[in-house]
Amino acid sequence: MLVRSGSESYNLQVNDWTMRIIETLRCCLFLLDFLFISVFFINSCQGDVGTAAQYNPPYLPTICYGNDASEFPSSNLFAAAGDGIWDNGASCGRQYLVRCISATQPGTCVPDQTIQIKVVDYAPSAPSTPSADGTTIVLSETAFGIIANSTATAINIEFQQV
Repeated sequence: MLVRSGSESYNLQVNDWTMRIIETLRCCLFLLDFLFISVFFINSCQGDVGTAAQYNPPYLPTICYGNDASEFPSSNLFAAAGDGIWDNGASCGRQYLVRCISATQPGTCVPDQTIQIKVVDYAPSAPSTPSADGTTIVLSETAFGIIANSTATAINIEFQQV
């Protein structure tokens, strides 16, 4: 290989082994770039997106557990499943991580707050009326108040079954 620098010329020997190293490094850099981009996009969304409302006591009886209050978490972090996750009753007892991602009114969501809730009822048959109809999930008063301003009617959420 002939390299010129100003008025001088140098003859460099580049053998096959050197070229293979250079190509391998280029390939590794490409793969690292691809891996970085993939991880960034995969981690940007952790679950499904839906809507949530809230409901107040009375919470009993429920479709899942009737009048058995012992099935309610002591933390009061529970919910009634909407049609989208009800799964013909199979959602009873399922647990979800839920966080508020947006709402009609700015400042409604509590930043960086995620809760774990247990499904104890079916929203359309809950004993008390939810703050909004047709949502993915209806959170207990306590659960809703942890992730959003309790005066909100409905919020947009990200949720993931655990």
